Amino acid sequence: MIDNTAVIGAGIMGRGIALVYALNGCRVRLYDAANQALEKAKTLVAADLALMVDEGLCSDAERRQALDAILVTDSLADAVGSAAFITEAVPEQLELKWQVFASIEGLARPGAIIASNTSTLPLSELARHLEHPERMIITHFFNPAHLVPLVEVVKAVNTSAQAVAEALAFLRRAGKVPVVLKREVPGFIANRLQAAVVREAMFLVHSGVADMHDVDTAMTCGPGFRWSVIGPLETADFGGLDTWQSVMNNLAPELDDSRTAPALIKELNRQGHLGVKTGQGFYAYPTDEVVTDKIRNRDLAFIRLLKLRDK
Repeated sequence: MIDNTAVIGAGIMGRGIALVYALNGCRVRLYDAANQALEKAKTLVAADLALMVDEGLCSDAERRQALDAILVTDSLADAVGSAAFITEAVPEQLELKWQVFASIEGLARPGAIIASNTSTLPLSELARHLEHPERMIITHFFNPAHLVPLVEVVKAVNTSAQAVAEALAFLRRAGKVPVVLKREVPGFIANRLQAAVVREAMFLVHSGVADMHDVDTAMTCGPGFRWSVIGPLETADFGGLDTWQSVMNNLAPELDDSRTAPALIKELNRQGHLGVKTGQGFYAYPTDEVVTDKIRNRDLAFIRLLKLRDK
């Protein structure tokens, strides 16, 4: 049974994944080359756990145990040397990931599973320079990793069946819901579905059909509300596939079919409005306090959804 893990990269996803493993009773070494990132991760993990305790998602004893289980380090050798399951969560830059994986492979113990949290890069490309690509896999978590149940698992043609089986068992033991892709495809499952919705949402705003708030509300109070319980394919079953055939025949020619990023997001990027990180995106985030409140409210909503799922 996997009980000794490492997470490489202490950003938003890395610290969330480390928290998942710690709450599952694992020892976790969280690595980052920047001590500032490690200190920030410790503070934010403590805040995440405090909220989970307040909402009854874990006990205070479990909180203390998880905090004790996460050891931060700026030594990659210390992080991965004894780990049975190593998760890479560095920025989505292929050359950087190649460097990280080459270093990990030289330091990791034989048989350790090396997982990437990439959201878009193909596993066959990530593992191209490894001596033992059979032990590498993608486990794509979703932000916030400690609350969103889904993990997409992607294997390559040379990934060992044992590595897949061990990863799935480990993720399920951690309370996650893994889905396995039968073959590699850019964006995997969830991001492809999400990108299709986001493209159309931006088209509706850009073409003057509705404002941003109403488009978001239409999703959260309509399909998003429904899809938290029943997915799009089963929704079609309940609506009648004859009806959905007519819907798609009528709508498909009208949907945005742009082959690059939507005009609206290009314009916001040109203006330097990148979202929360710059204080302005589709919406305004004027202060750090506003951002903190929004994240807390989001996480509270996710926690309440998790409670409903567990009933």
